[in-house]
Amino acid sequence: MPPKNPGQLLTEKSNRSLGGLGLLLGLVATSAIALVWPQLASWFAIDADFDPFRLSKNAIWGLISVTMLCLGLVVERSELEQLRSSPLSVLVGLAIQTTCMPLFAFGACQLLQLEGQLASGVILVGCVPGAMASNVLTMTARGNVSYSVSLTAVATLASPITVPILLSIFADASTDLSSASGQLFLTVVLPIVIGFAAKEIWTPLQSLAARICPAIASVALLWIIASVVAGARDLLFQISASVFVALLVINIAGYLAGSVAGRVTRMPTAMCRALTLEVGMQNAGVGTGLAASLYGTDTLAVIPTAAYTFGCMATGTLLAAFWASRAIDDAPTECQQPPPHSQGASEN
Repeated sequence: MPPKNPGQLLTEKSNRSLGGLGLLLGLVATSAIALVWPQLASWFAIDADFDPFRLSKNAIWGLISVTMLCLGLVVERSELEQLRSSPLSVLVGLAIQTTCMPLFAFGACQLLQLEGQLASGVILVGCVPGAMASNVLTMTARGNVSYSVSLTAVATLASPITVPILLSIFADASTDLSSASGQLFLTVVLPIVIGFAAKEIWTPLQSLAARICPAIASVALLWIIASVVAGARDLLFQISASVFVALLVINIAGYLAGSVAGRVTRMPTAMCRALTLEVGMQNAGVGTGLAASLYGTDTLAVIPTAAYTFGCMATGTLLAAFWASRAIDDAPTECQQPPPHSQGASEN
C-alpha cells in the first residue's frame, strides 16, 4: 500500500478525533427524537401505530450481532500485536475490568440503596465487556491503540463465560442466567469470528469493511439506545437521581482503577491511557440486550445500561481531549498506530 501524504494523514487524524464527539451528539439527537416520537408522529400525521424506535428483544440482539460482525470485519491482525508481544498485560487489563467494575457497581447499589430492576441494570453495567468506542477515544488520547483493541477483543470473546459468572455473584438471585452464556456466544462471539474469518479469506472485503462498517456499527448502537428511550418514555422522568449518581461513580471509579493499575504495573503512559479508557467504558449494546432478555424490553433494568452510554461517552470524550493536549514521554511504538476502523464513531 502506498504511503499517505500529509494531507490524508491530517484529515484522518481529525476524523478520528471527532469520532467520540460525533457518537455522543448522535446519541443525544436520536434519543431525543425517540423520546418525543409520538408527538412528532401526530404533528406529521404519521400512523400512531408506527414507531421505528420500539424494538423487540430479538431485534435488539440482531443489532448487537451486526455491531459485533462489524468489529470482526475491521480488526486487523496488526491491531492484536499486544496479544503476541505482551499477553500478560492484556490479562492484567481483563482482570482489572472483570473484578473492579462489578465491585464498583455492587458497591454503588449498596451505598445508594438501589433495589429491584434498577439495581439489576446497574449491576449489568459493571459486568459487561468494554466498549469499541474506547478504541476510538484511545487514538484521540494518544494511547496505545493495539493494547485497547486487544483488551476489547479478549473481553468480548470471554463474555459468554465472565458475564454469567459475574451476574450469578452480584445480581439478584432470581435472575435467570441459564441462557445468557449461549445468547452471548451466538450474538457476540460468533459474529466476531465470522467477520474476522471472512475478511481474512476474502481480502477485497477488508477495504470495503473499513469504509462502511464504522457507520453501520454506529447506526446500530444509536438504534439500540433509542429503543430503550422509546420503551421507557413514561418511566424516564420517574427515575431517581441516585441511579445516575451511581452510574457516574462507577464510571469515574473505573477510570481511576485503570489508571492506578497501569501505574502499579509500570505500564508505559500510552498503555496506561488505553487501560484507563477501556476499564471505565462498558458495552452498552450488550448490556441492553442482556437486560431485555433477562428482565424485558419495557422494564426499568434497561435504563441504566442506556444511560451509562451517555455518561461514559461524555466523560471519555473529555478525558481523551485532555490527554490529546498533553505529550507522552514514552517513545512512540508501532503498537500506537491507529486502527482503520477508528475513522468514525463505533459501538459502545
